[in-house]
Amino acid sequence: MLIVILVLVAVVAGFVAGGSLRGFERVQIHWWGVALAALVVQWTVPSFMIGGREMGPALLTLSYLMLVAFVWVNRRLPAAPLMLVGLALNLLVVVPNGGMPVSATAIETSGGSQALLSPMEDGKHHLMSEDDVLTPLADVIALPPPIGAVMSIGDVFLYAGVMSFVVLIMLGRSGENRRPPARRFQGYRGKHLPPERRLPRRSQARSPQPVAGGRAGSGP
Repeated sequence: MLIVILVLVAVVAGFVAGGSLRGFERVQIHWWGVALAALVVQWTVPSFMIGGREMGPALLTLSYLMLVAFVWVNRRLPAAPLMLVGLALNLLVVVPNGGMPVSATAIETSGGSQALLSPMEDGKHHLMSEDDVLTPLADVIALPPPIGAVMSIGDVFLYAGVMSFVVLIMLGRSGENRRPPARRFQGYRGKHLPPERRLPRRSQARSPQPVAGGRAGSGP
């Protein structure tokens, strides 16, 4: 799988740059379960049907929306904007086309067999036709053998973001990935925070301030 190769390349680049895998110990990842669920949804796309109706395009869209939500929640992490751009570009072409169109020329250039040039219906991809829109954003970028892969411009941004994330974390640039306190239902997510961070700013402005030498409102 291409993403595995790219992650390994990023790890090697991180070591060459003087980084360490210990940097991942300080990374706070929120909603990681959503990301795992999105990947599971993509894996089940080719075989998932309801009442004989192919649900691939809807599930593929759902998985991208879940990944966008996951990256957005973790947007303070390094390279998150790159990953958001990549996911958004792929979503932009997948939704109106009911899946990701794939260029026949790109398949040939990547070393694909003639069998792959026949109409593909795996729920996620289909052979590009004149009916497809936004085709420059589709799978038109071919990587020849030995890699032998076809990807979109959205994939380029996404993979670049993942590789940059790995390298930057290894170099100790994890930053701080705190989620802001909830504006509603603060008794749940913000209950362990100090009052100045738990309360919204408007509530802080209305809350009484302590007076030196006694409680608020007390006389001399």
